[in-house]
Amino acid sequence: MTRSSDANRTYAAAHFALELKGVDKIGMFRSIEGGGIKNDVMTYQNGGIYDKWRQLGKPKFEDLKLQVGMAMSAPFYRWIAEFFAGTPSRKDGTIIAADFYYKERARRQFSDAMIKEMSFPKLDATDKNSACMTVTLAVEDMKFMAPAGEVIQQALGNESQKSWKACNFRFVLDGFPREVFSRVTKVEGFTVKQNVLEYHSGGRRTAALTPSAIEFPQLSFSLPESDAQPLVDHFTKYGVGGAVPARFNGHIETFDNQGTTKFMVQFMNADICNIAPDKSDASTEEIKQVKVDLYLESMTFKYESDPEV
Repeated sequence: MTRSSDANRTYAAAHFALELKGVDKIGMFRSIEGGGIKNDVMTYQNGGIYDKWRQLGKPKFEDLKLQVGMAMSAPFYRWIAEFFAGTPSRKDGTIIAADFYYKERARRQFSDAMIKEMSFPKLDATDKNSACMTVTLAVEDMKFMAPAGEVIQQALGNESQKSWKACNFRFVLDGFPREVFSRVTKVEGFTVKQNVLEYHSGGRRTAALTPSAIEFPQLSFSLPESDAQPLVDHFTKYGVGGAVPARFNGHIETFDNQGTTKFMVQFMNADICNIAPDKSDASTEEIKQVKVDLYLESMTFKYESDPEV
């Protein structure tokens, strides 16, 4: 038996894949965190006796945090779209870890998983690195399975992952001339959260998870001060002057190196709540920027390559 074929040989996990029940392959992702199993230890003491007895309580399953880019297939992004829409769905699936040669070395099977959080990365016009989202899954059950030893589909989605750079984005806020946002330089990262409640019933060992309200964050973006005057005038009229607010819709669009739209995050009923110019310094040669904060009421997610969304 050669060293490369030894199933017990130590390895460095280099590739990770996600499978969902009913779908052959969902795709590759960059990293995974969490997904462990733990039990609280319960301690008992009887009367005035100093002796203590301990036993395990109910098992708990840690959240799974997946760092993904554009290397996933349409069903996964459809799952994210349902999360944004407030109609969360539960999925059964498997996390597969493979070595450098794409040979499966570890497998974890989860059930009744729901998306709990989605963290969107910071977008920067000067950043040429690949961008990734962090998707957090709350699971009701987790099992460590023996690896099948198969070779997972090689390079699944790798080119798509490389094609999404942090600089490939457009920011648009309706109600203002498009040229105002043609030179937006940054969109700060944000996180959409859904509270997940635990429900314990009867003699069930594990807790059932129930989705609750979704929390949508504020958005922050930066643009040159020379382009910000229409936004300043609007905020002066409504935010400072007290006129009846005029709310707007908008979107963040991401695209690949060929200019093809990958997905879009749309936000509704937004308005400006803060405008803050950058620090003024005579010794710097950087373009003077203005940071603008928006409050909003809801968001949607649309994967452009999915005909069902």
